[in-house]
Amino acid sequence: MSMWKYADPGRRPRSARPAEEPLSPEDFREAMSHLAGALTVVTTQDALGKRWGFTATSALSVSQSPPLVLVGVGNTSSCLQAMLESESFIVNVLSEQQREVAESFARKGVDRFAGHDFVPWPADGPPRLLGAHAAYRCRTAGSVQVGDHQLLIGEVTGFSARSEAGPLLWHRRDFVALSGKEAVCG
Repeated sequence: MSMWKYADPGRRPRSARPAEEPLSPEDFREAMSHLAGALTVVTTQDALGKRWGFTATSALSVSQSPPLVLVGVGNTSSCLQAMLESESFIVNVLSEQQREVAESFARKGVDRFAGHDFVPWPADGPPRLLGAHAAYRCRTAGSVQVGDHQLLIGEVTGFSARSEAGPLLWHRRDFVALSGKEAVCG
């Protein structure tokens, strides 16, 4: 059922519009580098208790009622299967001091959790990063295949935040910290 009740008389049908080519992957990547995003580490654990996680800037709110968030997981991610099969996950929003965590979770072929402080949340749940700017505990609500990603949707069941730590952002392929209200790069 469509949410639109009336057709827009000024809008031409898709077939009547001139065709436009999409941006190339390289041009799209460059264009999206201008969109600042909060750096997150998304974590879960599988049925055997193995912890999984990856760095993402694609976390965003989807709905207030019910409270839903969305995270993009690349189809080639080593975490994809674990994320899709998990009953819950955590979106850890990194604080300004956690650049090393972002770098660790972006690497392949290493123990991404080594040297970082994670605790289960709740007691037997997915790993939450201590010292994170914020953390959202989510019950997996579903996923949608779109392009080269799966969009993982979670219903927020818990929230934790540190008011004294600002978020770590990713902008123009570099780390940006918000200290006070002034951007500090590098």
